[in-house]
Amino acid sequence: MIIVKETSTTTYLQGQIVDENIEFTLVELSRVSGASEEELTLWVSEGVFEPKGEQPQEWRFSGAALRRVQTAQRLAHDFQINPPGVALALDLLDEIDVLRSRVKRPRGS
Repeated sequence: MIIVKETSTTTYLQGQIVDENIEFTLVELSRVSGASEEELTLWVSEGVFEPKGEQPQEWRFSGAALRRVQTAQRLAHDFQINPPGVALALDLLDEIDVLRSRVKRPRGS
């Protein structure tokens, strides 16, 4: 006699849905992302983000910045990339996204 045991696999996805029109202060973005204010300030100085406002106390980040912060954190922590390297890597990832969107567009558009 052969017994076949079926198993089911449950996959959990974790994510955050953030309205891109929402704005975060430096402190709020730090809290929600888990990145330190120092890391965020370094990344701003390297051009990773371009917040609205002149001084850190006045900075406002868009909701889209949250995803970028999370990517920057993975690059910095998982691969131990310094702030200039994070900025370069994110620029290259942005370029890849642009090129992929061009390839997906039907010819003649």
